[in-house]
Amino acid sequence: MTSENLSSVHRALDVLRVLGQGPMGVQEVADAVGREKTQVSRTLKVLAQEGFVERDPRSLRYRIGWQVLALATSAGEDRLHREAPPVLRELVHRVGEPAYLTVLSGHGAMTVLTERTSRGLQAHEWVGRTSPLNCTSAGRALLFGLPDEQVEALLATDGAARLPGTDAAPRDAPAVLERLRAERTRGYAVAVEESEPGLLAVAVPVHDHRGDVIAAVNVSAPVFRLPPEALPQVVEAVTAAAHRLSSLLNGSEPSPA
Repeated sequence: MTSENLSSVHRALDVLRVLGQGPMGVQEVADAVGREKTQVSRTLKVLAQEGFVERDPRSLRYRIGWQVLALATSAGEDRLHREAPPVLRELVHRVGEPAYLTVLSGHGAMTVLTERTSRGLQAHEWVGRTSPLNCTSAGRALLFGLPDEQVEALLATDGAARLPGTDAAPRDAPAVLERLRAERTRGYAVAVEESEPGLLAVAVPVHDHRGDVIAAVNVSAPVFRLPPEALPQVVEAVTAAAHRLSSLLNGSEPSPA
């Protein structure tokens, strides 16, 4: 690669870094990167053609484009799947029960990773399947960072009178929002025999570098193995696992060798 080509690459990277701070006009970008306006204009046109930046037709200001967002999402998902397994294994070691990683998928919660124990009686295997948001601890933990209007939209029942779950679960949007207000304050969700009789689960959200909820770590087990007196220790362990995974994702903690 020639020195001229390398200079163009560096210029493009400088432009993308600057636009990461917010929309800007050509002159603003040129001033921020310390380059000539004509050079920056050519760079922006190329980046726009490839989808890395977008130009608002009214304000004529540029902003980060869909291609950068797609790459960031892909990288984030890849890192989540890479960093989560050892965190889940350590959680299983601490609590002696299966641990799961769950993400928001459409109007449900999808379990994408699991670490299991050798115990005979365990919660159902849900990897690759979705479960309701209202009556599962992971489902509600995934809603922690969303505004109430978006939560209500996700809970839309398509005409059904009530949301799924047992009588212990919040079965309509107002009841879910009331439960969420308390759970957001304490930082974790607990579902005791809400999705099905005899099952208890604890979940804590995982945050990315922007502070957005991108997943939830949860533990589930039969209620007879997790009596009320054991719940504080499980909550502490799940919280520590979710916070560690969040730290690994946002770079504040190095990945284990």
